[in-house]
Amino acid sequence: MDNMLEVKNLKMHFPNGTTGIIGGKKKYIYAVDGVSFSIRKGETLGLVGESGCGKSTVARAVAQLYKPTAGEVLLDGKDITKMSKKELLKYRKDMQVVFQDPYSSLDPRMTTGAIISEPLRIYRRRGIISMTDREIDSRVEHLMELVGLSRFFKNRYPHEFSGGQRQRIGIARALALRPRIILADEPVSALDVSIQSQILNLFKDIQKAEGLSYLFIAHDLAVIRYISDRIAVMYLGKIVEIADYATLYSNPMHPYTKALLSAAPIPDPEIELKRKRIILSGDVPAPDRQRPGCYFYDRCPNRMDCCKEKQPVLKHCGADGEDHTVACFLYK
Repeated sequence: MDNMLEVKNLKMHFPNGTTGIIGGKKKYIYAVDGVSFSIRKGETLGLVGESGCGKSTVARAVAQLYKPTAGEVLLDGKDITKMSKKELLKYRKDMQVVFQDPYSSLDPRMTTGAIISEPLRIYRRRGIISMTDREIDSRVEHLMELVGLSRFFKNRYPHEFSGGQRQRIGIARALALRPRIILADEPVSALDVSIQSQILNLFKDIQKAEGLSYLFIAHDLAVIRYISDRIAVMYLGKIVEIADYATLYSNPMHPYTKALLSAAPIPDPEIELKRKRIILSGDVPAPDRQRPGCYFYDRCPNRMDCCKEKQPVLKHCGADGEDHTVACFLYK
């Protein structure tokens, strides 16, 4: 299966002052520090990790909303990080974002129809697409019906909708330009559980109908398991394990992945009473410095001397033909 998107050694370092008043050394927040992954055509890659590990920063750097400090983002084999704004505009049509908060990601002064049609009008003005006003209106009505909203609501404002309905508007806006990949940044975390399932099923239905690929970011392990084909586990700005969802949940290999999965409750009292919870010591370190060894060293129950001196890299660790990689010295 061909890779639609490839991310290679992506880094996003934010300036964080200096060490002194005059002539001090610059300090940085190392939010993303060497992340690599790929997404295939029609696939959903789930990106999971605890809050503050850099998941949303990865999505924004991939979409070029942040200019990456280093690394490559290859869309159909072309590195979009080195493109001019004019070149990038054409490629952005194929890659759209659904943001986390449906209450702040929609302009309260614009009607639903104006919000969904805005990408189409911008790209028409730039001469990239050619559509009449009637065709744009027809596309907006089609998208509203596709995401489960009545087309008669297109003159309503965001405050007249519920949270789930607002997220549907955000999804319709992302679909307006017929993208091939959508970066969904925790799109259901602000919604009630009953509404979450509706939005997740909507994502699946649209993917099947349109042949889309997703980078789906979440910290809810049940959501990630339901929506993803493969899952990447992130810790402190680095990816520590990647596998298909069935393999990851049945045979996690990185100590952090094991601890993360053990924290998720199981809706079966008998199993819940018997299973062991892995309690990690300490807190997640601040991402304000780079470490010579494994970033998980201080909290790892299986740490070794070599872990403190060298950084592990992602290596194949599954059975033959199994797409399972882990960054850990426990596996040779």
